[in-house]
Amino acid sequence: MPENKLLYLGNRLREIRREHGFTQQQLADRCNLAVKTIQDIEKGKKNTSYETLNALIECLGISANILFPAKISIEDEILQHFIGKLQSCSPEDQMILLKTVDCLADQLQTRHHNSKNHK
Repeated sequence: MPENKLLYLGNRLREIRREHGFTQQQLADRCNLAVKTIQDIEKGKKNTSYETLNALIECLGISANILFPAKISIEDEILQHFIGKLQSCSPEDQMILLKTVDCLADQLQTRHHNSKNHK
């Protein structure tokens, strides 16, 4: 993998780790990885394995697409973020989350429709 892609991966991992409030050690512990592995990935020094990436994706509850450079819109990135969170849940929790989002979306659409009619 070209070095600039490894740097991109490392920078994205660092950003996401920090968004979750994890230190490198905390993330390593949660994923059963060595802290050196996290450090090397974040510095763009390590072309990591599928197993390591999968562990990171599952621990952080993200979509793999977020870690790799792509030409996607903000809306697509938001959708990928949600998909990653959804995939990190158990099947039962996925159904709860989907029903909750569905209900919330219905309420927001009704609110938007009502506000348009009252103008």
